[in-house]
Amino acid sequence: MTSEPAAPLTGQQAVDGLVRLLDLEQIEEDIYRGTSPKSQLQRVFGGQVAGQALVAAGRTVPRDRPVHSLHSYFIRPGDPAVPIVYEVDRVRDGRSFSTRRVTAIQHGKPIFALSASFQIVQPGLEHQAPMPQDVPDPETLPTLQERYADAPEFATWLRAGPQPIDVRWVDRPAWQQREHGPREGLNRAWMRANGTLPDDPLLHVCVLTFCSDLTLLDSVLTRHGIAQGVDIATMASLDHAMWFHQPFRADEWFLYSTRSPVASGSRGLATGRFYSRDGVQLVSVAQEGMFRLRDPD
Repeated sequence: MTSEPAAPLTGQQAVDGLVRLLDLEQIEEDIYRGTSPKSQLQRVFGGQVAGQALVAAGRTVPRDRPVHSLHSYFIRPGDPAVPIVYEVDRVRDGRSFSTRRVTAIQHGKPIFALSASFQIVQPGLEHQAPMPQDVPDPETLPTLQERYADAPEFATWLRAGPQPIDVRWVDRPAWQQREHGPREGLNRAWMRANGTLPDDPLLHVCVLTFCSDLTLLDSVLTRHGIAQGVDIATMASLDHAMWFHQPFRADEWFLYSTRSPVASGSRGLATGRFYSRDGVQLVSVAQEGMFRLRDPD
């Protein structure tokens, strides 16, 4: 008689696991090692390797220089059964800015490359795009578990491992939108760490970096009214860029508003903005993904 697999961890236990995941082991000067959680996924989640690479870069920069941008490429699929080695190159330390390059390595080959820039906080010009209007409060929206309850065939990610992020979709996610056809415009979701994080600004930035890869490419799918696992044979992140505008806590609610302006050549571009609950634009994001359609039966 076989027993049912244990339910993935949620809440503070899962958040504590994410904190441990981002707490890299230093094995040499400017060389760090990270691991992946036990998971049913066959490749390392892109937000994990991006967040760990940013941790490695940030540990070589003075604490008074928060990250203001990152640009990265996903080179090879990561193997979740093998540790990831992060090698940091201290490109430059100027009077106001520091630049770092990080290469993530498995099996002797690079799987991910990141460039990040850090800056001393300085005053200057300020403006922002307005937050989307008429967005329901996150507490009034279904949890991710409740969303997937009506579509268990799409719950691979939910069953894959610990769930440290509370995601509350405002608009229909791709697997529910499929029944209604293509949709242009915004794809919005509230998110936050599903527990309390330590008071480490770099950690909060890296947790939000982890979050930024959760729903972004869904905005490409909803433009066509299709869903991963049904219409898409293969889907993968190719590159990822982020610009950090304001300080924040990743254990407080933020709205992730994404859209896809263009797709061509088996690739789709998605852009996103993170807003605080009171309407402050915190972060801007852009990512291109690869989408290969299933052959029709």
